[in-house]
Amino acid sequence: MRTTAMEIYRLLPKTNCAKCGEGSCMAFATKLSEKETDLKLCTPLEKKTFEELDKLLSPAVREIIIGKGDRSLIIGGDEVLYRYELTYYNPTALVIDVSDDMDELNLNERVKTIEDAEFERTGEKLKLNAIAIRNTSGDKDKFAKVAEKLKESKLPLVLCSFDPEAMRAALQIVGQHRPLIYAATENNLEDMASLALEYNCPLTLFVPNHLEKMKILSRTLRSRGVKDIVLDPGTFVGEGIGDTLDNLVMIRRLAVEENDEDFRFPMMGIPAVTWLYEKEEVLGGIKEATIAATLMNKYADILIIHGINIWELIPILTLRQSLYTDPRKPQAVDPGIYEFGDLDEDSPVLMTTNFALTYYTVEGDLKSANANCYLLVLDTEGRAVDVSVAGNQLNGRTVADLIKESGIEKKINHKKLIIPGLAAPVSGEIEDESGWEVIVGPRDSSAVPDLLINLKDKK
Repeated sequence: MRTTAMEIYRLLPKTNCAKCGEGSCMAFATKLSEKETDLKLCTPLEKKTFEELDKLLSPAVREIIIGKGDRSLIIGGDEVLYRYELTYYNPTALVIDVSDDMDELNLNERVKTIEDAEFERTGEKLKLNAIAIRNTSGDKDKFAKVAEKLKESKLPLVLCSFDPEAMRAALQIVGQHRPLIYAATENNLEDMASLALEYNCPLTLFVPNHLEKMKILSRTLRSRGVKDIVLDPGTFVGEGIGDTLDNLVMIRRLAVEENDEDFRFPMMGIPAVTWLYEKEEVLGGIKEATIAATLMNKYADILIIHGINIWELIPILTLRQSLYTDPRKPQAVDPGIYEFGDLDEDSPVLMTTNFALTYYTVEGDLKSANANCYLLVLDTEGRAVDVSVAGNQLNGRTVADLIKESGIEKKINHKKLIIPGLAAPVSGEIEDESGWEVIVGPRDSSAVPDLLINLKDKK
């Protein structure tokens, strides 16, 4: 269960010394409970109490690092079942596979596509996170050869083989970069555990559809000293997807609600198994994307995917971005003046709110039309236009203050403001408070460029 601020406060010094940057120990405890500060800032804490608090603050799901330095990623770290309770941390890692039996040209092209994949949405760069090398050939030398080629990849690696000898051959080359080992099973547990300890790498435990056995094997790995474990209960496509979801949900419940040490680890899903049953590219890509989205919604911390078509990846990346935003804090951009195109003192002035999706939609429409204008962005605490009108964040006074504080009047020789169509109910109020003439624009920003052209023609 989530640690409360009061539980944390009981262990703090209660001196209100403010060395942590907060006004009181209770304020510091509250921020710790919300993961908004670092326990290390409480310098008066004694070592024993620090360790006790550190353990108390540890998330229900262990955080695991794959890779090193700027080529690393963190998975796990969640401590709630539902994001509205707190939020989800460490977005699901999206891993694309390559095979060790690919020819060099195709391998190089695929790796480049994976590394360079990048899509921008609401100001955030959406990227893939790692590359999985599959020992499809069954040949340890080929497996090691591909590992050698990807040794300096921009992304961390996942090594996929059930053969300990093949895994050792690859680890001898890339083990110092801390790849994720996939996978230990009932049959190779001891060998894979030894490799994980020898190379200090995280280890995936693959136990398909048998949580009782997974619990036993997880405990065995922990008793051997393996701390960084990823759990894979199997991904069953088609009619078996229900079993997959049941296993993922049960594991996460055991971690969060029961504090079961054998299940307090990140979970893996492998939508790529879709391609074992579906060879047609479009249908297979749709099925894989659907399965990936389903597993991401049900607590999967890392997914191995095969398809690299843009139309398959964008929905998955977009869903991930949405799931891993804090539902208590709307996405917002900085308020103020934004400039587009070639400007002069006659340039039109538009206004919108600082809700990120609203702003970037307007920005995209203005840029695509090569519009020349100023855009005033009002701080509505990340609320959209209609919501901020209803909540009174967008009103005559706040818009008048924005005009004054932004300094826009020093840049232009007119006092005309184009507001969103959804803000029409407060147009008169804005005119009264600001002294500006208000032009009610369209409800959809895609129509703004045409409006600007019409206004220019009237001049």
